Amino acid sequence: MDSLRTPDDRFEGLTGYDFSPRYVEVADDDGGRLRVHFIDEGPSEGEVVLCMHGEPSWSYLYRHMVPLLTGAGLRVVAPDLVGFGRSDKPADRNDYTYARHVEWMRAALFDEIGLDRVTLVCQDWGGLIGLRLVGEHPDRFARVVAANTFLPTGDRDPGEAFLGWQRFSQEVETFPVGWIVNSACTTDLTDDVVAGYDAPFPDESYKEGCRQFPVLVPTRPDDPASEANRAAWENLKRFDRPFLCAFSDQDPITGGADRPLREEVAGCAGQPHTTIEGGGHFLQEDRGPELARVVIDFVQQRPV
Repeated sequence: MDSLRTPDDRFEGLTGYDFSPRYVEVADDDGGRLRVHFIDEGPSEGEVVLCMHGEPSWSYLYRHMVPLLTGAGLRVVAPDLVGFGRSDKPADRNDYTYARHVEWMRAALFDEIGLDRVTLVCQDWGGLIGLRLVGEHPDRFARVVAANTFLPTGDRDPGEAFLGWQRFSQEVETFPVGWIVNSACTTDLTDDVVAGYDAPFPDESYKEGCRQFPVLVPTRPDDPASEANRAAWENLKRFDRPFLCAFSDQDPITGGADRPLREEVAGCAGQPHTTIEGGGHFLQEDRGPELARVVIDFVQQRPV
């Protein structure tokens, strides 16, 4: 599998992101290896909060939250999905599959980093992958905080907002990563922050993952990932450890996606589910401190 690696100098001097890079390698499912980047901040003995980003962002998305979480005594691990951030980027779109992304993260987080008793914080594709991991490896997780995400099987109508995004992602000539993140926020990001989201992608050849992710979301019952996601859902329904929904109020993509989670996941019963006001799709940008406070309170008030 051919892959690209963003030059390190693209990440120098990024606003608010001065975390030390860490790396592990995983098998690429084609006889080679892929380097996966992650940040690992806070006390090593602290409870682990795993922050998983979505498309087309990277761990830069969590820069407002990390200091607050570590200040509360938590250990924060935030990986970059393969194809994003400082992680390697397969050069061929066809090398990106849902199953491979789940396996790449499983291998990185569990086999290489050795995470256990994890509190998952997931948004967008961070949930499509993270919630699959919870469904397939429930014993690794102590708690879950789901924010603006879902685990689709293709059995429900994805909605016009998502289908519109899917069409845009395939038709736009130049994939404008920073502009997309800014457009999905309620706040207007500064030019240097937009540049931070553009940093991993020196040119279009680095964006094959960005292009492919939207069409990997199951939108029909016979999607290649549908059966595995249905199986994960069956285990999620039985997941009885604390599970919290903390969606924002101004996200047209995932609005209402918390309802199936709250109604069907056992661990959602009796939890202080909340709606974070004033946040768009990327609520970590719009309301990062508020989401961090929700996570801190949840960990402290729901011992496992």
